[in-house]
Amino acid sequence: MIVVTTENIIGYKVKEVKGQVFGLVVRSRGLGGTLLAALRSLIGGEIHEYTSMLEDARKQAIDRLVVNATAMDANAIVMMRFDSSEIGQTMSEVLAYGTAVVVEKV
Repeated sequence: MIVVTTENIIGYKVKEVKGQVFGLVVRSRGLGGTLLAALRSLIGGEIHEYTSMLEDARKQAIDRLVVNATAMDANAIVMMRFDSSEIGQTMSEVLAYGTAVVVEKV
């Protein structure tokens, strides 16, 4: 599956647009990670626990995006984007979305 953030894929032509597609992940930080992050925030700098959690969530969101596009019989996703938000004090939502298409080599 080709996944790009651009509208076009060099060397390919969009043959069919299947429609919008997304992959959604909601993650909880957990008590241990929240306490450790709170302590690190007092000192300043990167909070590695959150960075790792969000990187994993983005990878999982892309995996779900690809599964959904495959179910639509697409072979590529164009204009892929991420969106994220907080749910309450302890949960983060990561959404990967784009347009599922069928492409062929030019």
